[in-house]
Amino acid sequence: MNVLLDHLPEFREGFLGTLAITAASAVLALVLGILIAGFRVSPIPPLRAFGTAWVTLLRNTPLTLLFLIAFFVIPQIFFPGTSPFVLAMGALGCYTSSFVCEAVRSGINTVPLGQAEAARSLGMTFSQTLRMIILPQATRTVIPPLSSIFIALTKNSAIAGAFSVSELFSVSKLLSDKGYPIAWIFLWIAVAYLVITFTISGAFRLLERRLEVAR
Repeated sequence: MNVLLDHLPEFREGFLGTLAITAASAVLALVLGILIAGFRVSPIPPLRAFGTAWVTLLRNTPLTLLFLIAFFVIPQIFFPGTSPFVLAMGALGCYTSSFVCEAVRSGINTVPLGQAEAARSLGMTFSQTLRMIILPQATRTVIPPLSSIFIALTKNSAIAGAFSVSELFSVSKLLSDKGYPIAWIFLWIAVAYLVITFTISGAFRLLERRLEVAR
């Protein structure tokens, strides 16, 4: 208990850092995932090819390798001086977007084809059909897998601590270097991760129940 109380500011900073990188990466992953899912079901072949390549490449690339590319290649070629937080958010968000895309695409496939055909018969464009007809109906199916994806994102955020991003894993390195018992450090960090993941799980369960009532 003394490890936590004596270094409460460090644990608080790490906890808030994990919340920040998780939330920012989740928003990026959700936006990109929905966009790429739209590409994957698009009637335009180049967009479908791009969506397929995005998902195939990112899902089959180790996340640590994406972090290495984000921190040691991207700043050298495209965006010099980018902060470690933004680079970590980009790596986590892009990686997770491939899983969000497949969850959203699976939800889209559960909507009867007649819904899209009826929308086209009314003169609606593909983007209008997707935004106004398909995605609202697919949401109920997508919610449960998104919960698991964002919980995995929370745990994956620990990699950012090895790349100069202030979060819970970086706190463990700091305190272990000072000679504190590693077992107690990891215990409190594990508790912090449990708080975050249980909160995400509970929020998605509430959302799922609300959508069930709306049905």
